This record gives sequence, structure tokens and C-alpha cells, in this order.
Amino acid sequence: MVIETAVKPLTAFSYVTFDVVGTLIDFEGAIKNALAEIATLEGGEIDGEEALSVYRDARYEPGAGLYPDDLGRCYSRIAAAFGLPDTEEYRRLMVDRVGDADPFPDSFKAMDRLKSHYKLIAMTNARRWAFEKYEAKLGSPFWAGFTTDDTGTEKPDPAFFHQVFDHVAKDGGGKEAILHTAQSQYHDIGISRTLGITNAWIQRRHSQAGYGATIAPEAFTEPDYHFHALIELADAADAAFDA
Repeated sequence: MVIETAVKPLTAFSYVTFDVVGTLIDFEGAIKNALAEIATLEGGEIDGEEALSVYRDARYEPGAGLYPDDLGRCYSRIAAAFGLPDTEEYRRLMVDRVGDADPFPDSFKAMDRLKSHYKLIAMTNARRWAFEKYEAKLGSPFWAGFTTDDTGTEKPDPAFFHQVFDHVAKDGGGKEAILHTAQSQYHDIGISRTLGITNAWIQRRHSQAGYGATIAPEAFTEPDYHFHALIELADAADAAFDA
């Protein structure tokens, strides 16, 4: 599925910035799999979507830690909700599994194709130690990468974006040359519109109800480009440049 409302064609951009966790990396799948592993070890089962709701509420509590280190604390909330043992071993398992989450099936191929057209920039709310694992699994496609450790803040804080703008400016580019690509309406699509950046929404959960592990936005932002998978953006970019 491709819905395009943008005035500017995909050939107008020199840089594509990416949310990583949730857009390129399947962190929800990693959370569900880790919890299923724990539940099996304890002789039970767990509803993954319900667990994501508990995780989401825990993740965005005041004073929450940085991702994915905060998965241990979040696991404690999930354990209490589903009657699982809250042990240091299981808290560590959650951090490790999510910190080592795999890309979506289309991510590697899509990024390999997109880097032939654009300079790719990672903008992630993950710690750098986790980002380096994710980047390696994606084939190291990024021209530049920004994490919470680098910026000292998290999206949707505009300060995160402005540090990326400054980096692009040093390369001779302006924010009008950036296409911001993400799945999170709350962390990325809304703020990119506010800051005047063209955006592409990768609606990873298009076949599922709700926002899963990601906080819901106060208001929905109609994106400039709308895709159901990252490979659709790569297809559209290839077609635009070929034309």
C-alpha cells in the first residue's frame, strides 16, 4: 500500500532519517518472544498483545530509564500483572533479548536499496550499545547515527531533531532535504510535521489494532507518505529515480 500526499517527489531528498526501534527493528516481537520464553519456563502462557499494553504503560511512567536498559524494570510490572516470577535473571533476559532484537524481514533489503539513493541517518531512542547491535544486523547502512547517549534526550523532544539538522547543515544540507521515516506517530510523525520536515509513516501495525507497545499520540498526523512496509518506500524510491 502506498498513499502519497507529499508535494515533493522522492527524488527531492538527499537524506533519509530513520526511527530504528519499531521501524527497522521488531522490538515488539522481541518483547513477546522473551515473555513467551519466560512463561514456557514457568509452565504457562502469556498474551503478547496484553503484555505490550502493560509494557507501554510501564515504559512511559515518570522517571523511566533509557531503552532497552529499562526493560528490566518494565518486566517487573509485567510479571506482577501476569503472575510471573520477578527475578534478576528474567529482568536481565528481557534486556538482553530486546537489546539483541532482529530487523523486520524487509529491513535489510530495503535499507541496502535506499542507501544507493540517499545518505541514511539513524535517530533512535535506544542506547548506543543496543543501536550498534541493530546497525550490524541491518548491514551498517547508516551515514550517521544518533542515540540517546549522543543527544542527551529522546524523541519527540525537538532538541533531538535539531542536533541532526546541525549535522546535516555541516554537510551542506538543510532540513528541506530530509525525509523522516518512522512508525511512531507519537515519537516521530507528529513532531516532524511540527518542525517542517517531510515525513514517511511506515505503518508496521496496519493489520493490528491500536498502537501496541508505543504510546498513542494526542492527535493523529496525516503523513506526507504512507507505507505499510519499508520495502514499499524502497520500491517507490527506485521507481522515482529510474523515472
